[in-house]
Amino acid sequence: MDKTSRKVSIAAFTLLAAAVGGTAFADTGANDSAGAANSVDAISFTDEFETFETLPEAPEMPDHAVDISKIEPPVEIAPEVEPDARITRSLGNGVASYYGKRFHGRRTANGERFNMHAMTAAHKTLPFGTKVRVTNRRNGESVVVRINDRGPFTRGRTIDLSRAAAKEIGLISSGHARVEIDIVS
Repeated sequence: MDKTSRKVSIAAFTLLAAAVGGTAFADTGANDSAGAANSVDAISFTDEFETFETLPEAPEMPDHAVDISKIEPPVEIAPEVEPDARITRSLGNGVASYYGKRFHGRRTANGERFNMHAMTAAHKTLPFGTKVRVTNRRNGESVVVRINDRGPFTRGRTIDLSRAAAKEIGLISSGHARVEIDIVS
């Protein structure tokens, strides 16, 4: 931008600011027209707006809108504990995943057929028949499952749940979750 066009831009801006009620820049010394614009009596910017003594009426809420004042916050509920299931040993934390349709009806490592609708799980080392409580750390939901298979064979995973058990603790949408694992009697 050359010197002349810069002077014109500054003068135009200061005239515009004075016209809308803003305060003009201090004298920039750009030229006489800019100085003249600075000397214009400018009114305060806020004086240009109408003040309200009372607020105007709120518009009507359309039928399809949701009234957020009627929505209740979620309440955390302690997970249901089976009365006969007592924790005998904690196995700590790990990552659980689930398996289902692809393996439904196939033989598991202990010889029975895999049922994705049963409360079963696969673990690498626990004896078959061991009952384990798996608790989703994100939502506190828990489920008791019976170990009947070996796995998971993905690094970083601790236990593979049947689809029904995974659904019970809210694991289906994410596919895996951090869990606490406890042996129960």
